[in-house]
Amino acid sequence: MSLNPQITRWTGRTVWLVGASTGIGQATARLLHARGARVVVSARNADALSRFAAAHPGSVALPVDVTDARALQDAHDAACQVSPNGGLDLVMYCAGYYQPMRADNFDLLEALHHQRINYDGALNLLAAVLPTLRRQRSGHLSLVASVAGFRGLPKALAYGPTKAALNNLAETLYLDLHPLGIGVSVVNPGFVRTPMTANNDFSMPALLTPEQAAQAIVSGWESGRFDIHFPRRFTWWLKLLRHLPHSLYFPAVSRFTGE
Repeated sequence: MSLNPQITRWTGRTVWLVGASTGIGQATARLLHARGARVVVSARNADALSRFAAAHPGSVALPVDVTDARALQDAHDAACQVSPNGGLDLVMYCAGYYQPMRADNFDLLEALHHQRINYDGALNLLAAVLPTLRRQRSGHLSLVASVAGFRGLPKALAYGPTKAALNNLAETLYLDLHPLGIGVSVVNPGFVRTPMTANNDFSMPALLTPEQAAQAIVSGWESGRFDIHFPRRFTWWLKLLRHLPHSLYFPAVSRFTGE
């Protein structure tokens, strides 16, 4: 069942991907560029963005720090100028930060750094793009969360809660924006081989490449899905675990993760 307007073509559409210097964001930008979209990429790493723009003619690089709300507003204004009609057809927030953390090594500053990038950055983006999307009464807003936000998991003390917040945020945004004709989706990847997951010191089941993740995301947008999760052979099991009572969930996760 399609919960969003389906995207049947990309040619001529203006897409702004925030967090696109590496990993899933960059792979998605490459795929959309190949399909004819007018691609705008943002992240802190200006050199990586410049290399992307040089390799993908017609794309635009707008370096930005997502923790700086004013800078994000300026980047939004510049992204809109790329479009002939001064608007945005799709905005994706895929900026993210992850360091493993457990209660025995809790670091307040590190936990707050997760929050500033993973969640507060998304709020800064909303402040910039919501007036544009509401004025257009069209477009699509997509937030990249994680299966780590489904329920509590070992070593995700700082990361997991920020991704749970994005899931809730996307659901609430959908209720507000869907009646206006604006699409909203939340992306919940499993394990993807990126610089971020390189921090993991454990075996990652059903590990995907960024290119495979990008294919799943774009396919989800095209089919109008709200909850885009992958790989499904892995994420469906995690979704089932969400329905277990705590008395069963905690032992199951401990056995599964060996923690």
